[in-house]
Amino acid sequence: MSMQSLDLTVVGWIGTDVRIHHESDGGVPFSTFRLGSTRRWFDRQAGVWRDGQTEWFNVKVWRTTALNAARSLRKGDPVIVQGLLSTEEWVGADGPRTSLVLDASALGPNLAFGSSHFARNVSTAPAAGTEDGPTDVSELEELPEDEGAGLEPVADDEQELALAGAR
Repeated sequence: MSMQSLDLTVVGWIGTDVRIHHESDGGVPFSTFRLGSTRRWFDRQAGVWRDGQTEWFNVKVWRTTALNAARSLRKGDPVIVQGLLSTEEWVGADGPRTSLVLDASALGPNLAFGSSHFARNVSTAPAAGTEDGPTDVSELEELPEDEGAGLEPVADDEQELALAGAR
């Protein structure tokens, strides 16, 4: 058994609907979607941005992360996905086929293209390896609902001037 693995972080766009599945042998939920990533660079001679070939990945996400992904992500969303890269082979109508599969361990929206509102899952199940009941969160302060959630951010003129000066 090899100790090496091909861990990869891909920045790209979701190209299909996020689909939720359950394994037939135990009901472990997993989600799948296609992720496209296109290398982009500035061509100094021509003075324009150039796009390379789009690389496509089949992304698989497991368990709670799969449920969160299906609830949170949509086709066309910009995302960052980190996971283990492998290949999947099968025989199609055109003969043998191969695709890249990214078994995601972490993923989320790419905030370079928009804003997001994070909502933590609260589990009532005991933590692994403990015999205690659910974690007591009664002493924790509940944060008020974010009034600006889902709205376009409002630009602060001073911040814009500071950013412009730093460029």
